[in-house]
Amino acid sequence: MKTFFKVLTYVVFPLAIIYLVYLNYQSIMEPVRFQNEVDRREAVAIDRLISIRTLQEAYKTQNRRFLSTTDSLIDFYKNGKITIVKQIGSMDDSLAVAQGKVSRENIDILVRDTLLKGYKEPVDSLNFIPFSGGKRIQMHSVVRQVSGIDIPLFEALMPYDDLLNGLDRQSIVNLKAENEDMKRYPGLKVGDIDNPNNNAGNWE
Repeated sequence: MKTFFKVLTYVVFPLAIIYLVYLNYQSIMEPVRFQNEVDRREAVAIDRLISIRTLQEAYKTQNRRFLSTTDSLIDFYKNGKITIVKQIGSMDDSLAVAQGKVSRENIDILVRDTLLKGYKEPVDSLNFIPFSGGKRIQMHSVVRQVSGIDIPLFEALMPYDDLLNGLDRQSIVNLKAENEDMKRYPGLKVGDIDNPNNNAGNWE
C-alpha cells in the first residue's frame, strides 16, 4: 500500500499537474495562435483587394463604370490600356501659353506596364480568396442613382468562412458573430454597392 501511495505522490500527481498546466497553457494560447493566423491571412487578402480596387478605379476612369467579374478585371490588366496626358511646358507660364509653347498629348499605355508593380503574386490570383482552397472572390458592380446622379459602384468580398478555411470552427463562428454584432461584414470587403463609401476597405 505504501508503494502505491509513493507512486501516486511521486509519479501520478506530478504528471497530472503537468498535464493540467499544459491544458491551461493550450487554452490560453489557442486564441493567440488563431488571431496571429487571422492577421497573417488578412494581410495577404488585403493586398489582393487593394490591387482589385486599383484596377477597378483605373477601368472606371476610362469607361465610367466598374467591371462585375474578376475575370474581366484580369483581362483588363493583361490587354487593356489607360490614357495619360503628357504636357509640354507649364500652364502657369502665361507667356509660353500665349506663344503656343504649351501643349498636351494623350498617350495610351498598357495597363500591365503601369499598374500593380508592387503586387507579388501572379495576376490570375485576383480571382481567388487566399487560403480558401480555390473559392472565388465575390465581386459585383452596379450603377445607382444618388441624389439624382448615376453613380457606378462595386464591391469585392472575401467571407471569413472561406478566408479562414481550416482554422478552428468555433473561433471563426465567434469572430463572425462579433462582426455581425457591430453591423460589419463578416469577412474582408472593399467597396459597397448599397452604401457608397469611396471604394474603402472595411479594414481601413
